[in-house]
Amino acid sequence: MSGRSAPMISFSSVDNSLSSLKSCQGYLSTGMDITASVALDLLETGCESTEVDALESAMLEYAEMERDLNQYIHAVEETVQKLRREQIEQVPDLLSQVQEKYATIQGKNTDEDLKKNGRFVQFKDQLREMRKQMGEKEEGEGAFENVDEDIAVMPSQQNFTCPITQMKMTNPVKNKVCGHTYEKEAIERIIQDKHQRKKRATCPIIGCDHSDMQLSDLGPDTLLKRAIDVQNKQKGHH
Repeated sequence: MSGRSAPMISFSSVDNSLSSLKSCQGYLSTGMDITASVALDLLETGCESTEVDALESAMLEYAEMERDLNQYIHAVEETVQKLRREQIEQVPDLLSQVQEKYATIQGKNTDEDLKKNGRFVQFKDQLREMRKQMGEKEEGEGAFENVDEDIAVMPSQQNFTCPITQMKMTNPVKNKVCGHTYEKEAIERIIQDKHQRKKRATCPIIGCDHSDMQLSDLGPDTLLKRAIDVQNKQKGHH
């Protein structure tokens, strides 16, 4: 054994576990889409607001699960990167190190942060727009906006505006990684142009840290598309 360097620790099993955890992100995203879709369906059919409120609570629970999952993945990745840099020779107690890192990250969480979750904010915007289209403005929109003044500072029309073209979207797609929405043709052109020049494509939303966008990150934003179609239909009747 003397004279031989110690074998490098393999993190392949950790990488496999990370891949499994990341696949759960897609399940949570799908759950949030379904919850939002059901809530909009309930509003369209004139159901009691208490039923919609229950779905709003469900969206917050999804936001919490998404936050916890993302933070745990981050804790694992940071811990593994640290161990790889140190090139240690003995297998450490990886689980305890990850849990310690995760606890540190979790200690900074607040309930208010959940209400700023991009998908939850989008959900509240879509509910507000649907209520306007359904003629419920007189009955509760004032209270609705007072609760979420930080969300309701901009006119709802801007929710339909592409951040790239600054025009109303006709075919919105959502980034599955960061939750932002853009006009399909505009964002695809940006990503393809960057990749042709061997560069990374970053999300065009100011402050977003998603710096390696792929075409596979994009999916149809069916909820926003429906809200846009509803508004267009309403305008067509005037």
